Formats: sequence, structure tokens, C-alpha cells
Amino acid sequence: MSIEEFLTAYGLAAIFVVMLVKGIGIPIPIPGDLIMIVAAAQVAIGRLVLWQAFVVILVAMVAGGSVQFLLARALGRKFLYRVGGYVGLTHDRLDRVSATMQKSGPLALGITLVTPGIRSAAVPAAGLAGLPYLTFFIGALIGSALFLALHFAIGLIGGPLIAFVMSAINLPLIIFIAAFFAIGLIGWMLMRRRARGATLERLGDFADAACPVCLAIGATEHLRHAAIRPQTNI
Repeated sequence: MSIEEFLTAYGLAAIFVVMLVKGIGIPIPIPGDLIMIVAAAQVAIGRLVLWQAFVVILVAMVAGGSVQFLLARALGRKFLYRVGGYVGLTHDRLDRVSATMQKSGPLALGITLVTPGIRSAAVPAAGLAGLPYLTFFIGALIGSALFLALHFAIGLIGGPLIAFVMSAINLPLIIFIAAFFAIGLIGWMLMRRRARGATLERLGDFADAACPVCLAIGATEHLRHAAIRPQTNI
């Protein structure tokens, strides 16, 4: 079964469950970025309704993020230190983002959720920072809506092409490949445990920057700095 057939068969319910689980922070071998883009591509070819798809995914992202936030706040720093390292959330990364979050409002949190390099640490760090839930909720709503809108823009623009590619890719194959690399990555991380801090910091940076939207944001920032640099040398 291809991803396109999977979404056609199970529809928005399947999308909601996958995005909710990923929002909670449970690692599953189905890329959330791919789900968002494919959902938008389904909208582009008329198989899904735009507002329904957008709202369902947004609710799943915010609900999942809320669960992760409340768990981080309840379980505390020691627990996150213990398990966070396996997904690139090192002590230093969590402490830095958490310190920033203590002075942040909803808008700053929303921006953090779409910023490469710190995006994956934003939700647990907000929990450690002790932000009020209402502040987190508004920030998560802003950031998730922006992040989702950017992915939807990609899917809507390239809808027919994306739908064609997805129809040729089997879902079990994607899951198998993702699981294979995940197992290999875990083994590599365990072997590199002595150099864990620097290694996992780079892993977290890669995970943040691997999504299409993050690549676009990073490229924009690079071009902006490149344009400014000659002016500062004059």
C-alpha cells in the first residue's frame, strides 16, 4: 500500500493519529513533514478539503505538543536528561532553550517552534521552564499553524507531482527503510557514547534542519547574511 492509498483508505483519522503520536514525542518511522506535504497534495488534487485537513493536523500537533509539555513539566529535568540524549536533546541544549523560554511569551515560543536548531527542544524546554499552560498553548498554536501553513504551501504548489511520486512509493518500504536507519543510528549512538554531548548535539541539529521548511528557512538566512556581509566590509 502506498502512502497515497493509505491516506485515501483511512483519511484524516489516520493523519490525526500519526501527527498526534509524533507531537507527543513518540518516535515512529513515518516523517511528519511528509504527512503534512502529502495531505496538502491530496487537497490540491481534490481528495481532501483544505480547511478540514489543516484543522485536523493543527489540532493533532497542538494536542500532542500539549501532552509532551505537561509530561516534561511533571517528570522534570532529570528524566529528560536521561532520555533526551537518545534523540539529540542534550543537557546543554535543553538548558539553553529552557533559559530562553523563561523570558519568552507566546509569540517567541511560536517562532522557536519553526526555528531550525532549537525546534525539537522547544516543547520539553518550555515544560522545564515552567511556562503557564495558556502561554504554551497560544505559542504552540501560533508556531504549529505557521509550520503547517509552510508545509501546505509546498504540497499545494507541487500537488500533482507529489501525488504521483507518493503513489509509486509503498508505505511498508518507507517504514522498513526508516526503521533500518533508526536501528543503525541507535547502534552508532551507543558506540559513540563517550563523545555523546557533541555527537548528539549535531544529531539534534540535523533532525531540526532536515525538514523541507527548515531547509528553506536556513537557505533564506544564509542568503540574507551573504547579502549583508559585503556591506559591512565597506
